Amino acid sequence: MQIFIDNKSGAPIYDQIYTQIKSQIISGALMEDEALPSIRNLAKDLRISVITTKRAYDELEKEGFIYTVAGKGSFVAPKNTELLREENLKKIEQYIGEINRLAASCNLSRKDILELFSILSEEETSHG
Repeated sequence: MQIFIDNKSGAPIYDQIYTQIKSQIISGALMEDEALPSIRNLAKDLRISVITTKRAYDELEKEGFIYTVAGKGSFVAPKNTELLREENLKKIEQYIGEINRLAASCNLSRKDILELFSILSEEETSHG
């Protein structure tokens, strides 16, 4: 498991840990039931507070991405397809919002955007 803390990012450290572990779980880089480093070891490796690491793990557990077994540690939870679908829908909505802002800035109509999407979708299908 790779975690990189960017002190210049402005995002809280616990959030950086949470986001990176979550994306590694969603991408499949971390497999179902795979053991995560202990809170203490991760804190030591990243040279951060145990409290910060615990907060990231608590958030992941609350959202159903990991589970904890007393005395054994934390593990990647079985993938909840509904949860993953929601995550992806949220991302799509954010991208659509960004597309709308960019389109407005260069006077593209909704029809133009749909046409562009249609063309790019067809290219994707035929190439991949």
